[in-house]
Amino acid sequence: MSDVKEQIISHRSIRKYRSEPVPDDMLRQVLEAGISASNTGNMQVYSMIVTKDEGLRKKLWEAHFRQNMVMQAPVHITFCADVNRFSKWCRARRAEPAYENLLWFCNAAADATLASQNVTLAAESFGLGVCYLGTAIYNAGRIIDILKLPKGVIPVTALVVGYPDEQPPLTGRLPLEAVVHHETYRDISNDEINRLYAGLEATEQTRQLLEINQKETLAQVFTDNRYTQKDNEAVSASYREVMIRQGFFK
Repeated sequence: MSDVKEQIISHRSIRKYRSEPVPDDMLRQVLEAGISASNTGNMQVYSMIVTKDEGLRKKLWEAHFRQNMVMQAPVHITFCADVNRFSKWCRARRAEPAYENLLWFCNAAADATLASQNVTLAAESFGLGVCYLGTAIYNAGRIIDILKLPKGVIPVTALVVGYPDEQPPLTGRLPLEAVVHHETYRDISNDEINRLYAGLEATEQTRQLLEINQKETLAQVFTDNRYTQKDNEAVSASYREVMIRQGFFK
């Protein structure tokens, strides 16, 4: 158990990869770990699209804002909420499905995310590196076209997978008491906010971020540079349109 915990807490996002391919048998075991994840009603309303073709990865690289790791890593996996397959199975068994709605997007998105975490853990156990791509939501419409996703299928997140060509430092985390609530939710005071975030704000990584972004506080890096109101609202509107297009508000 201690070895498993050590692996989990040693997780880091890898953004530089060697060109060495991931062996097919290893990749299969990683994907098998993915489908072993917990899911809603054992319905597995998600899909994993594994992309290794260089031409397709170049298109995905464009959709993921040309992040170099998308081309460097030999494997790209798009995790999708998918009610298409299950609905077809229902109809083929004389059952009428009713899953093209917000509830089942939420269920399917949770299933896809759980599968992605299992894939991450399995990949890292083989010495592979991974990095999550939030841009799977930012450019969901383009990714749908690239991967030819039918109605009822929508990207939720993506991973690049490959052999690391770097060993970045671990990213700081909040202390356990900041995110764990016992019995019921306990709201916290400003004094507690200061205490709980003090360690994260004092790291060398934070100092570098403040210098690069020319900001006074780490919070400003998030609100003014990384995730601005303008971008948040634009992506929210775009993703809602894609959800409608894919049939999740039927």
